[in-house]
Order: sequence, then C-alpha cells, then structure tokens
Amino acid sequence: MFWILLLLLILVVFGFGFTMQILWWVAAVLLVVWIVGFAMRGRSGGHRRYSRGPR
Repeated sequence: MFWILLLLLILVVFGFGFTMQILWWVAAVLLVVWIVGFAMRGRSGGHRRYSRGPR
C-alpha cells in the first residue's frame, strides 16, 4: 500500500513539473509575440487607437 501511494505521489510531482515546464515555454513564446507586436505597432504609427478623428 505504501509503495502505491509513493508511486502516485511521484507521478503527480513529475506531471506537475512537466506541466510547469510547458507553461514556461508557452509564457516565453507569448512574451516574444507580445514584444514583436508592440514593436511593429510602434513602427506603423500606433496612434489609431487613441485618435478621436475629425470633429
């Protein structure tokens, strides 16, 4: 019984570590995409969002 609980605990910890590794990679990719999008918007003007247009 003890070995089964120990094996389950090891599997849960390993699964959590693997999931956290994947989440770190996803966060890194999203950060790069956000930075690239921010740089591209800065080069193309980017004032469309804040302009109110002619009055």
